[in-house]
Amino acid sequence: MDFEQIQNLAYIGASILFILGIKMLGRADTARRGNRLSSVGMLVAVLATVAGQVSRGEMHWGMVIAGLVLGGGIGLVSARKVAMTGMPELVALFNGFGGLGSLLVGWAEVARNPEMMTFTECAVWATLLIGGITFTGSMVAWAKLAGKMGGSAVIFSGQKLINAALFIALLVCGGMWISCGCSQYLYAIIGLAMLLGILAVIPIGGGDMPVVIAFLNSFSGLAAAAAGFVIANNVLIVAGCLVGTSGLILTVIMCKAMNRTLGNVLFGGFGASSSSSSAVEGEMKALSVEDAYYVLEAARNVVFVPGYGMAVAQAQHAVKELGELLAENGAEVRYAIHPVAGRMPGHMNVLLAEADVAYEQLCEMDDVNPTMEMVDVAIVVGANDVVNPAALDDESSPIYGMPIINVHEAQTVFALKRGKGAGFSGLVNALFFRENTRMIYGDAKETITGLVTQFKE
Repeated sequence: MDFEQIQNLAYIGASILFILGIKMLGRADTARRGNRLSSVGMLVAVLATVAGQVSRGEMHWGMVIAGLVLGGGIGLVSARKVAMTGMPELVALFNGFGGLGSLLVGWAEVARNPEMMTFTECAVWATLLIGGITFTGSMVAWAKLAGKMGGSAVIFSGQKLINAALFIALLVCGGMWISCGCSQYLYAIIGLAMLLGILAVIPIGGGDMPVVIAFLNSFSGLAAAAAGFVIANNVLIVAGCLVGTSGLILTVIMCKAMNRTLGNVLFGGFGASSSSSSAVEGEMKALSVEDAYYVLEAARNVVFVPGYGMAVAQAQHAVKELGELLAENGAEVRYAIHPVAGRMPGHMNVLLAEADVAYEQLCEMDDVNPTMEMVDVAIVVGANDVVNPAALDDESSPIYGMPIINVHEAQTVFALKRGKGAGFSGLVNALFFRENTRMIYGDAKETITGLVTQFKE
């Protein structure tokens, strides 16, 4: 058996590990093992690839070890230092640098092998296009999520026409480069792709950001798959296709959860206008922690609805402790998770899994809504749009038609919030003005800890 056969076997093994790892990520109790399997698969793929380069004298093991140490070190520091509140931004950065890496692979292959087949040239064009859009688009997403720029949509006249013109120019430049091989067209493709990435993401804002993260994740996988065709690397093609398809499936699932099309998300300009035409009637009624305790003490059915505010306050462990105390007091406790809660796909599931909340207590929106009228207390921990009843009864609202968790149907709603301002999307939440809603202002972790203390005393 020659080295090439061994390398291909290693690629097959790595691909199997990728598939098994992604499958395991679908359940909270197997997600960690799935992540480890995928990591091992990537290590096998990297070692098999660089071993082939070293055997041909194209690379030295010192460069390989240096790259593994540097890249692994950055990953280790990121995993340990970045808080859960920063995970959406970190995922956006990883998507962006994945796209940039694919772009550089395509560019380097042109420099290494100017005389390539037409199919390979088309793959290079796709790599530069998708990689450039992914890189700059992800940087804009990172800036929005990190507060480096406004989180609302940026809309200007003729925006869609400009984007369409840029895409046509990319097609023309690609055709000219493939036909004549002039380097200026190659540079034009890179520049136009990066510009299109910026202009494609700035009109997306507010509650659509989780969808954008998933979509850009899919793009990073497609860029990797295209780069795999450029350098004829089977495992890169497989891994890229897995990431691309899983990211696209997740994007479609999230769009369905919001009752919107992908086109509406990408071109609808959500968040450009932060107010609806219908005024919210009533007033927000505050409640103290002590009074909230007396209500919870008598409750027999309690539902927690986590949102980004729980991540900001790092209140997941306190929420779990309060849930255990409520269960000991005789209450049925569940955690209702909206598909787009937080600022990235699965954000709330990861937080609650970190706090070791039992997987059986996590409920999807469609499972918890039919029983919401029987819930004594619904505790909204930093969620906003995903519980806003304007989505059901205010046709002028930007989120009208989006399925929500119907906490307004519960007997009593406790909304934990820092202040009276609007959420990330800029929309005023009509739930906070309902007669059965009581606002508990302050840091969510401190509020939940106060309730825990009341139960223990």
